[in-house]
Amino acid sequence: MSVPDYMQCAEDHQTLLVVVQPVGVVSEENFFRIYKRICSVSQISVRDSQRVLYIRYRHHYPPENNEWGDFQTHRKVVGLVTITDCCSAKDWPQTFEKFHMQKEIYGSTLYDSRLFVFGLQGEIAEQPRTDVAFYPSYEACPSVEKRIEDFIESLFIVLESKRLDRATDKSGDKVPLLCVPFEKKDFVGLDTDSRHYKKRCQGRMRKHVGDLCLQAGMLQDSLVHYHMAVELLRAVNDFLWLGAALEGLCSASVICHYPGGTGGKNGARRCPGGSLPAEAANRHRPGALTTNGINPDTSAEIGRAKNCLSPEDIIDKYKEAISYYGKYKNAGVIELEACVKAVRVLAIQKRSMEASEFLQNAVYINLRQLSEEEKIQRYSVLSELYELIGFRRKSAFFKRVAAMQCVAPSIAEPGWRACYKLLLETLPGYSLSLDPQDFSKGTHRGWAAVQMRLLHELVYASRRMGNPALSVRHLSFLLQTMLDFLSDQEKKDVTQSLESYTSKCPGTMELITLPDGLSLPPVPLTKLPIVRHVKLLNLPASLRPQKMKSLLGQNVSAKSPFIYSPIIAHSRGEERSKKIDFQWVQGDVCEVQLMVYNPMPFELRVENMGLLTSGVEFESLPAALSLPAESGLYPVTLVGVPQTTGTISVNGYHTTVFGVFSDCLLDNLPGVKTSGSTVEVIPALPRLQISTSLPRSAHSLQPASGDEISTHVSVQLYNGETQQLVIKLENIGVEPLEKLEVTSRVLASKEKLYGDFLSWKLEEALAQFPLQPGQVATLTVSVQVKLDFSCQENLLQDLSDDGISVTGFPLSSPFRQVVRPRVESKAANPPEGSKPGDPSHTKALEAILNFKYSGGPGHVDGYYRDLSLGLRVEVEPSVFFTRVSTLPATSTRQCHLLLDVFNATEHELSLSARGNEELILHAGECQRMAIQVDKFNFESFPESPGEKGQFASPRQLEEQRQEARGLEINSKLGIRWRIPSLKRTGEASVEGVLNQLALEHLQLAPLQWDVLVDGQPCDCEAAACQVGDPMRLEVRLTNRSPRSVGPFALTVVPFQDHQNGVHNYDLHGAVSFVGSSTFYLDAVQPSGQAACLGALLFLYTGDFFLRVRVHADGASKELPPSWFCLPSVHVRALEGQA
Repeated sequence: MSVPDYMQCAEDHQTLLVVVQPVGVVSEENFFRIYKRICSVSQISVRDSQRVLYIRYRHHYPPENNEWGDFQTHRKVVGLVTITDCCSAKDWPQTFEKFHMQKEIYGSTLYDSRLFVFGLQGEIAEQPRTDVAFYPSYEACPSVEKRIEDFIESLFIVLESKRLDRATDKSGDKVPLLCVPFEKKDFVGLDTDSRHYKKRCQGRMRKHVGDLCLQAGMLQDSLVHYHMAVELLRAVNDFLWLGAALEGLCSASVICHYPGGTGGKNGARRCPGGSLPAEAANRHRPGALTTNGINPDTSAEIGRAKNCLSPEDIIDKYKEAISYYGKYKNAGVIELEACVKAVRVLAIQKRSMEASEFLQNAVYINLRQLSEEEKIQRYSVLSELYELIGFRRKSAFFKRVAAMQCVAPSIAEPGWRACYKLLLETLPGYSLSLDPQDFSKGTHRGWAAVQMRLLHELVYASRRMGNPALSVRHLSFLLQTMLDFLSDQEKKDVTQSLESYTSKCPGTMELITLPDGLSLPPVPLTKLPIVRHVKLLNLPASLRPQKMKSLLGQNVSAKSPFIYSPIIAHSRGEERSKKIDFQWVQGDVCEVQLMVYNPMPFELRVENMGLLTSGVEFESLPAALSLPAESGLYPVTLVGVPQTTGTISVNGYHTTVFGVFSDCLLDNLPGVKTSGSTVEVIPALPRLQISTSLPRSAHSLQPASGDEISTHVSVQLYNGETQQLVIKLENIGVEPLEKLEVTSRVLASKEKLYGDFLSWKLEEALAQFPLQPGQVATLTVSVQVKLDFSCQENLLQDLSDDGISVTGFPLSSPFRQVVRPRVESKAANPPEGSKPGDPSHTKALEAILNFKYSGGPGHVDGYYRDLSLGLRVEVEPSVFFTRVSTLPATSTRQCHLLLDVFNATEHELSLSARGNEELILHAGECQRMAIQVDKFNFESFPESPGEKGQFASPRQLEEQRQEARGLEINSKLGIRWRIPSLKRTGEASVEGVLNQLALEHLQLAPLQWDVLVDGQPCDCEAAACQVGDPMRLEVRLTNRSPRSVGPFALTVVPFQDHQNGVHNYDLHGAVSFVGSSTFYLDAVQPSGQAACLGALLFLYTGDFFLRVRVHADGASKELPPSWFCLPSVHVRALEGQA
């Protein structure tokens, strides 16, 4: 024998071999259609007997194997079925002749034969024949199975006659010697009468009869014959046939023990009910299977069969038989097939290690020079057998050898498709699968080096098949799953190959289905780059939607009242799917930040990287990036625009790397941290952009509240200056801007700020609303800086104090004094370490303008946006009031406010007050300015305790009083400065300058005293009277205080001022009182009046002054001295007219 049958199993020894072949030209489809129907009749019950006949069909069988039919009868072709096409009667003789020629090939062993003719009709087809069956077509042949059953029965008849003939003990007849082909030459010239020769003949014949009994369904008889043959052949050392007898004994025992067969699914002996007669189908047949695959009478049969081997003995006998076969070089095929049969039995017995020994022996059996196809078949069968015993890696090894054999250099047309198919079958043995998800969890399984080699072979095979998509898929899989095991050079080589393949066929995420139905799942390159963290970013502060307070209650979530609950499960999936506490806006660009790194030893270019989302229609804006070699964590921001509202989930991202398009889902990425991937998308809102007439600020405001400011502008102003800030409001969105609210907030500063820092009229801007997309509205904001104009240090230390006081103001004192410091550089160049009060100190004010706006669908749902403008004002000093004092005026209702004014600028400056001429100050110059002002009617009595309770402390109450007084005084003074060279003007405020003493002097006393001479008020100008005529003097008191005052005693003291600082009070000879010089006033109720009258007589001409003094009695001591400011009366006595 030269051609092994690798599908052999022990139960094949009980089968009859029938060859089914075509005659002439028959299409492969039609032939195998009939062949399958013939093969369906694989067993048949013998009539009037419990025996079952098993048939083994082959459509190809080498004739040289048939020569071993005497050695093992199951190798003998006992039946021939031929199939032919014959369309006309004239072709029939030739067809029939071919049928006879086909029979001659197996003629020496055939029991019977049949010819199935398709397509021939007419007279020839109507002739009844036993060996020929005519059918009009391949479709119209219902009796094929019945014909085959009849044919098998005829085979049985011949088999049974041969068995009976050989089994009958004819002691007088000479037993022929059965030989295998290579033995015939060895027995020439032997003594046929020797006892040794006769025993050999008897032993071989006994073994042959055992084979016939086994084929005829007589299992017990075959066991007896095999035992007898073993004894006879062992005695004569006929090792080849002794091995065959032992193998026959093993086969019969296997059939007893394992009626389900050892050949797997194909070896199971099942009898189709349709192929048997009805009476036979219902009859019990030994060897037939029940539903659980076990012969119900097996145990009983084995118990009765004393000659049946035990399972352990079966293997021992197989080993012995194989050892005998190994003695003969020409019995290699027999030895190989015996090993295969033993392995199948051991597989059922689950004795894998012993089975592997048989297989290892089969590997080293040296057969004749095999063809490439036979080598492929041999390695494939070895692989299947190793798989059968659970040696998966060994199985994969031999299957890979078979695959490589398909494309051996000696083959003219390499079978790359067969190679690829076999390589795919090796994947499970090497712990490989085509699904990348199997490699994303847990540790790596299998030998990475072998797996990479196999994947490279798959890539090469698929390329040689002409399927570049397969090459790209396998190479992508190699790069994704084996990246950690590739060297730097291998990474470069693989990526270069991948780029070369994808230039012709880009990699996709589509499922690739092979012709045999196997599907290759997509391979996303999640490691190029590797993502470690995914974070959904909130919109910029200026674009974040805010919920209106009136609608906040609608979105309050009903959370658990418990602070902590241990029942809450924190799985990664729940964490990823939870909703984030901010919102995205329809139509606005939204961002997702990925922290990625490049594991490759070279620069990684990622193209077309975008987001994968669900729940909301989303327009992803792809990005391209380049990551340096083996980079650390690198932030990448992916953007997109949600087109509809609802809840959007970020499921992953897509990339294009080395020409491979990948959809990478977050759920499939191990080790990715995320704070949530679900966010709510609210309806569209307008977008406001602001621009100003001021330059951007180099300083960024840092509000304590943490608010983010989108725009920073700055301006430089002098203290007291006002500038108009023009803000352009442009709607750069797609929704109309319908609502606008503007507020301001001054950031905390050490500086005291007076007046309104920022003011505007919103009505002018709102008149331009609603603002359609692309339209611009303007808002004018007035920026006014009024800091403290006082100088905390006395800058004019060299300024002489002329002793001016409120009580000693000479008549000829000027209203204005110009005084220059002796060292002018002292003020212009302050010493180092100057304090904030120094004139050279530049101060900064910071404020935030907040714009709340809304419109469109978002406004309907109660959302608005908040945009902030940061304003920084650098305030340079303009003027300082270094000293403040007051002098009384000629009228008690007026006084002079004296201000020492210092020009802290580097330019000439003019200063003016309401009703006064301008005062010119050079840079660094200080001058005194006197302003005559009417006294102010302040309320000096303290408020009731109930009113006090509105304030935190009396100190705060006093501060508010002083601020209110300062504001009133400043508004009436109207002091303004002007720098002509810069054309800049501003206000100089005295609000923070006035001290308590000055405020008291500027306050109109609650008791108003009026002195009238001859009925005319005498306050400012001199009153004229004639010498010798009495002058009527009236003192009138008006009580403006909230309480009753008095009574008072007043004394009138006349004196003369010599204009040299000397006052003469000794005027007894010049002035005479008509009556008493003391006047009395009764108590005066609130808002009431009282008056007292007297008269004086001047005896000489001249200028006289009358000073009215209040006696320091009990009533006057209770009141402040400032309440008794009575005017001095200037009287000019003239000569009387004749």
